[in-house]
Amino acid sequence: MMKKLILIVFSVLIALPAFSQVKFGLKAGLSTTNLKMTDLKTLTSGETEYVVNAIKGANYGFHGGAFVRFSMLGFYVQPELIFASRTDEYSVTELDNPAVVVKQQFNQLDLPVMLGFKAGPVRLNAGPSARLLINSPKDLIDHPDYKTMYNSLTFGYQAGIGVDLLKRLTVDLRYEGSLQKYQTQIENVAGDKFKLDDRPNAFLLSVGLMF
Repeated sequence: MMKKLILIVFSVLIALPAFSQVKFGLKAGLSTTNLKMTDLKTLTSGETEYVVNAIKGANYGFHGGAFVRFSMLGFYVQPELIFASRTDEYSVTELDNPAVVVKQQFNQLDLPVMLGFKAGPVRLNAGPSARLLINSPKDLIDHPDYKTMYNSLTFGYQAGIGVDLLKRLTVDLRYEGSLQKYQTQIENVAGDKFKLDDRPNAFLLSVGLMF
């Protein structure tokens, strides 16, 4: 995965000298995330058994960071470095006991590289996005026989529409998706690994100021 990230950054650096106009900006905004899991997961270790399912609903988060826009002839490349935080919710049931809702907070650094076209104040853009997890979320199962593991580096994409106002203000609405099916694994004491097909998709609304 690290090789993919290096390749993306290297490709952008090669292309940047071709662009004539450069703008730096700061941005911040909110996100609403839907967590998708196609099937219930039954996890066993000895005589203990848990059933894990994602709670599908809109959970809100926030993000903020910096970007650089390289423009020429109506086209642009915009790499960004963004801190983002979101909360995922799961339903965890032990045998016949009532289900427990577990909330996990994910703090990450996002590196989207947006390729776009501008027509007047309106922009259309899309591009790949790398995500680096920088915290340790709460374990899904609070039991010594189970350990939750996460991919520290994952890849996805963003696509959306934006508007530039007064040559300074920029507003973006984007959809964010994941390119990787499995992001979370839970290992039991015997070393068996259970993969959760948990792919968070989000809508991102941000407001920025360009200099």
